[in-house]
Amino acid sequence: MSTRSSRPDVPRDPDPDAALRDELFALYWEVDALYADWSCPSSTECCRFGITGRQPYLTSIEVAVLQRALAEKSSGRLPAKRKRALPLTADVATERICPLLDRNARCSVYAERPFGCRTFYCERATPGVGPEHDELRELVRRLQELAARHRMGGELARPILRVFGDSDDM
Repeated sequence: MSTRSSRPDVPRDPDPDAALRDELFALYWEVDALYADWSCPSSTECCRFGITGRQPYLTSIEVAVLQRALAEKSSGRLPAKRKRALPLTADVATERICPLLDRNARCSVYAERPFGCRTFYCERATPGVGPEHDELRELVRRLQELAARHRMGGELARPILRVFGDSDDM
């Protein structure tokens, strides 16, 4: 009589984060639907943190999604910072530009952009009907819960420049 402690005929999931990513993208879809009436002028002003005084904070699952997107799109490298064309002439250090912008000052990972990028608009944006404060808080709570399941402490979001930028960006 033979007993088997493991079943070799059952394939292992090669990507343990796949289900969590699916949940994250479902959450992003909800966020995008809530802001569907908003109009963005595509100025990338929201990606210039020195101008807005704000930058998105990333949970662990969002970092993993962005790293995966970068790996798929550019062999894991961030877009070339120094060669990037800016929409306006400015002091790059003062503007603290998002490291995920490409050479044409466009988001290199737009489809995977984090929650904070989906919910913040610059002053040039035309506001539409947006979510109620409690509705947005619930979405943030769900994001944090998802990130906590991703990694221990994953809900403790970090600024994007600390995650992807140079150490002197903060």
